[in-house]
This record gives sequence, C-alpha cells and structure tokens, in this order.
Amino acid sequence: MDKAELAKLEAYLRKTFGLKNIGLRPQPKKNDMAEVFIGDEFIATLYRIDEDGEVEYQMQMAILEMDLEEA
Repeated sequence: MDKAELAKLEAYLRKTFGLKNIGLRPQPKKNDMAEVFIGDEFIATLYRIDEDGEVEYQMQMAILEMDLEEA
C-alpha cells in the first residue's frame, strides 16, 4: 500500500470509529499489510486483498482473555 492509500484508509478509520489518534503504519516487508495503532498501542493488522481486479481491506484484531480481565 502506498502513502496515499494508507492516508485514505486512516481517514476512513478515524471517521468510522470516531478516533483522531488511530493510525496506520506500513509493514516494511509486506506491501499488502499495515499495522493499526491507537496512539502507541498496536491493536490490529490491516490487509489489502486484490482478487479479480476488486480491492477489499480486512482488519484482524486479536483480543486476549487476560486483556478482558483488565477492563
């Protein structure tokens, strides 16, 4: 993903979740993946899927049981 694509995705995520401090960081070794952060905390991975000329994005977030106990 290039910088322009990441900027569009970041704007979409900020609007959708109502978070100004959500950000994307490109994965240097993979051009189809970025890491999603809220502030300095990593929360998910975002993948670009390109099949048959159609593009979609999938965000994967893992929630650990121990994280639920802290809430």
